[in-house]
Amino acid sequence: MPPTTQDDSPLDMQQLLDEMEFKSLRRGEIVEGTVMRADPEGIYLDIGHKEEGFIPPNEMRTLESGQLEAINEGDPLIAFVIRPDSQDGPILSIDKAKGEEGWRDLQKYMEADETIEGKIIGFNRGGCILEVANVQGFVPMSQLVTISHDNFNQSSEDAGDTEDSSAGSEFVGSPLTVKVLEVNRSRNRAIFSERSAMREQREAQKAALIEELHEGEIRKGRVTGISNFGAFVDLGGADGLIHISELSWGMVNSPEEIVNVGQELDVYVLRVDRDTMKIALSLRRMQPEPWDTIYDRYQVGDVVSATVTKLADFGAFARLEDSIEGLIHVTELTNAVVTHPREVVSEGDAIKVKILRIEMERKRLGLSLKQADETDSGDHTFADDDYGHEDE
Repeated sequence: MPPTTQDDSPLDMQQLLDEMEFKSLRRGEIVEGTVMRADPEGIYLDIGHKEEGFIPPNEMRTLESGQLEAINEGDPLIAFVIRPDSQDGPILSIDKAKGEEGWRDLQKYMEADETIEGKIIGFNRGGCILEVANVQGFVPMSQLVTISHDNFNQSSEDAGDTEDSSAGSEFVGSPLTVKVLEVNRSRNRAIFSERSAMREQREAQKAALIEELHEGEIRKGRVTGISNFGAFVDLGGADGLIHISELSWGMVNSPEEIVNVGQELDVYVLRVDRDTMKIALSLRRMQPEPWDTIYDRYQVGDVVSATVTKLADFGAFARLEDSIEGLIHVTELTNAVVTHPREVVSEGDAIKVKILRIEMERKRLGLSLKQADETDSGDHTFADDDYGHEDE
């Protein structure tokens, strides 16, 4: 039964349409509708308005080959309102809708602190022009990691802050994973960071690596940094530290004496702290401890080269190699009577000594300077407290 007025007279369809309340469209609004017809001449969209919206061909250029043919009657479609009240009804745009959707997506990614992939479309002196979710944004130089400033700095010297098509051209079209740092639609401004995205990715890699690492195993790595207290080694997702004391069995004054940045090497996993996410590594433990193999190189009675390292009241210490060091008791310095070893030797002197005693377990050697050139030598037994006076 058709609707009637208060005096029971029927309403015609035009009256019904005139009395229906329609939401007022605004330019720049994003609307979702249902496809009524789609062909190369345009797309008609039911957007719940008294007139169908129309998408002309020049406003659907972002549709890739085959996408238009795949659109069927009844399919949902999002569009941007260009002209809400044209003579032919609301004029809509798929192209501009994609851009607006992109701004909304960027806002969501920023709020969720999630990574997103974009495409490099150019460079300028300040950084990289990146298209993400159909929105053009900017990656400042300080936020780039995988692309060095040297890659495009020279070719963009004369470009100022404008885009330079020749700068970094080999990277144009390449993907770049970033995080969204800033979204300002009113200023048409989007700022991205590859550094933040890489940091999150690396933290995830580090967590996974730490779970599978075991103390005592050997891993391949690459030296990524050097400090005065050691060297950092990338194990493939996480950096471990080789403390300076673990670089060599011998004395190390500076890590640069042992390793270089970029050097690939095998390292020993010393400790894995899963609570603090720290990895302690060792390079020296890749080789036997020199004291463990001392009998392979030295025997009692051998005359060998040594360097005086330290003087004490009771004698002089001399290093044979790396961490192999022994004591020349004051009585084994010379046949003459001396009040202090400095009367015979000085720190840094290169000398010849005779090995009198080897104590592998206690890591001690008894040496003699005066017997080095003698054929008839006596074995001096030094007391335990001879070493104990080292710090005096």
